[in-house]
Amino acid sequence: MMSCKFTLTPLLITLGAMIAGCSTDRDSQHPRSDFIAGIHFDMDSIVELAPGSDNWAVTWADDDHQYTTWGDGGGFGGDNKRGRVSMGVGRIEGTAEDFAGFNIWGGAKTETAATFSGKSYGILAVGSSLWMWKTGNESDQSAFEEQSLYISADKGRSWAFTGVTFIPESFVNSPGFYAPTFLQFGPGYSNSRDDYVYIYAPEVVNDQWDVQVPGRIALFRVATTELSRRSSYEFFTGLDSEQKPLWSADVNQRQPVFADQRGTMRTSVTYNAGLQRYLLITQMVSRFKDKRGLIGIFEASEPWGPWREVLVENPWKLGLQTGEKNVFWNFSNKWTSADGRNFSLVYTGPGADSFGAIRGTFELLQ
Repeated sequence: MMSCKFTLTPLLITLGAMIAGCSTDRDSQHPRSDFIAGIHFDMDSIVELAPGSDNWAVTWADDDHQYTTWGDGGGFGGDNKRGRVSMGVGRIEGTAEDFAGFNIWGGAKTETAATFSGKSYGILAVGSSLWMWKTGNESDQSAFEEQSLYISADKGRSWAFTGVTFIPESFVNSPGFYAPTFLQFGPGYSNSRDDYVYIYAPEVVNDQWDVQVPGRIALFRVATTELSRRSSYEFFTGLDSEQKPLWSADVNQRQPVFADQRGTMRTSVTYNAGLQRYLLITQMVSRFKDKRGLIGIFEASEPWGPWREVLVENPWKLGLQTGEKNVFWNFSNKWTSADGRNFSLVYTGPGADSFGAIRGTFELLQ
C-alpha cells in the first residue's frame, strides 16, 4: 500500500515537488526520520550529459575538483559508440550551477586510455590519492565475482591494483557482498570523523542482477594509512550494550549494518556536515520501471545507524527518471551548502543511461 502526502505550492509546481512523509509502507523496517521532514527537487535544474554511460559515483578531491566513474559508454562528450569503454574515470570542474566534465581515463577525447574493464560504484579521494573499487569484469552477474581496490597517484590518469580483493572464495556460508562504495566526507577526506575509511557493500542473496531481496548491507573499515593492507580491514558485527560498534577482522563474522525487506542494490553513503547526518541511498524492490523499482534515502547520526527513512518512492513518479531503469544516486558533498540544506544529487538519469544532476533542498523538523 502506498501512502503519500504531497505538499505543492505554485512555486514548487514550477520548480519541483516537495515530498514530505511519503513512503512505501509495505515491509518498512525503519521509522520515519525525526530530523528531515521532506525533500524538494528542483526539476528545472536537471542537467543530463553523457548519453549511454551509467553509474557516476563521485568524490571531492584536494584540488577542489570532483572525480567520477562511469560504465558502458563514452563518458563526457561520448555515447554508446564514441569512446565506449567498460569503465571510465572523469573529472568534474565547477559549481552546481556551472560545471563541465572531462574524461581522464577512458572515453571520448580522453587524457589516457582505460587499461582494464569492470564497473565501479565507489571512488574516494584521500589526501592527494584516489582510490577506486572495481566490481567484476563486465556487466551484470560478473559484479558478484570480484571486488578489487585500485589506487591512482596522478588524479585518475593511471591505476594500480593494491592487492586487496574479495572474491566468492573469500566467504564462508554466504555468497559475499558486491559493489562496495566509500563513505564520503570533505575534499581529500578532510573533516572525516576519525582516521578510518568506511565502506558499505550490499550482500548477495540471489544470482539475479537486480535488487537483492531481502536487502542487507555490510559495513567495513580500514585506517586511512592501511587501505592497501587487506589484513587491516575490520568488519561490523553489531552493537554492544551501549550501542557502540563492534568489529572483527574475520569477514565471515560480519552482520548487516542496514537491512530492509524491500531490498537493496547499488548504494551510496555521504556525510552531510551541515546537517551532521549520514545519508544512505539505495535501490529497492527492482531496478526496472515495470517492476515498480524504488529509490530509498535514509539518515543516521552515526555511520552504523540506526537508520531512519527520509524517502522511499518511485523515481519515475518523482520525475527523476524517464528511462526504463534506475541505477545509482549519490549526493555531492562539494555541491552541498554549508548548512547542509541545499544539495545536488548526481545520478544515472533521467534517461536510461546518462549523467544526471539535480539540485534540491531538505526541509527539517528541527
